[in-house]
Amino acid sequence: MNNNLQWNYPKYYQIEGTGNIDRYDYVYFNDPSMYPEFQNEFIEYKNMLINLADQKIDPISILRYGDGDYYFLTKQAIGSASPGKRALSVDYSNLSTHDQFIDGVCKNDYIATEISPRARQFFNTLYPTRKIDFPLEFIYGTVANRWIFKNFNNLKVGIIGASEKLYLIEKLLEYPEYQDYIGISDFELIHFPQKFACDDIDLVENFVGEQLKSGTADVYFVGISSAKLALLHRFKKYRHASYIDIGCGIDALAGCLTTSRPYFFNWTNYRLSDHDYSDIDYMKYKHENEKFLK
Repeated sequence: MNNNLQWNYPKYYQIEGTGNIDRYDYVYFNDPSMYPEFQNEFIEYKNMLINLADQKIDPISILRYGDGDYYFLTKQAIGSASPGKRALSVDYSNLSTHDQFIDGVCKNDYIATEISPRARQFFNTLYPTRKIDFPLEFIYGTVANRWIFKNFNNLKVGIIGASEKLYLIEKLLEYPEYQDYIGISDFELIHFPQKFACDDIDLVENFVGEQLKSGTADVYFVGISSAKLALLHRFKKYRHASYIDIGCGIDALAGCLTTSRPYFFNWTNYRLSDHDYSDIDYMKYKHENEKFLK
């Protein structure tokens, strides 16, 4: 690990146990007035999750809203929102269920976006009357330092994500070193299509719903790309549990996350020497901070 690459981002936006080389919003991270309540709200966010883990509050759904979601909702063929890339294979003109994605966002209990003005504008343009509940950076940080996994290790915990990555995580969990690193020893696995889930969102809902009906977890960590916009809030009707959208955190658990993602500079990508990774849909992964388990 080359720590010289890490810029010393100001303490008012730091999260313990993380590193950051994400320079995209560098100018904003150097402005304490941009989000002066960051640290106070971070404490409130963690307290909410502690109460959730102690089952002192009812199950919730937390949605991450990023630029890719904005592009998908506004039908812009950019990045993962481009037809044929990840979220869908058909053209937007052939996606008859697009309104379900637009309408689904505000049906979640909590919504998180990044603190930059650009990210906030992407949300407020479409949802001007809906409050943003907390910074998305809180989710990045508590996944990157593994706090969120260790906080729920007394409950039954599940993952909803691409099958290819779940099979990989299942193998990684056979190694005590990996278990110790993430702070959890087992996940209930709910399988999801790795690509093009948005093509037929009702079919995918039924596929996931049937798995959730026989599920036993109290909280699920979710990473399902733009399909979450329509589906995340619906999962509760199949199993009354909490659903926390950790997005790229699923890639981190699978050992294939680029460390330039916000707050993930110190993340260790655990890899398997004997695993065929050719079927994994990488998100700009550059083979950084790898540690092979044998």
